[in-house]
Amino acid sequence: MKLGITLVVIIIVCSGIFTLLLAGKGDEGYRKAAKRNTTNLTLIYAVAISLSLIAVGVYIRWFA
Repeated sequence: MKLGITLVVIIIVCSGIFTLLLAGKGDEGYRKAAKRNTTNLTLIYAVAISLSLIAVGVYIRWFA
């Protein structure tokens, strides 16, 4: 179980880093649009991580 959680955390961190690295490339018009997209993706990641942690907590509390 610890291995699975560790892999999920590593994948989430890597995907966030690579998203931020890719969002910074391009011309000036792209950078303005990318800033908004990066903000949206960060929000999506935050919500997904929060819901995942809640789901794991519920699973551990009631089903494990």
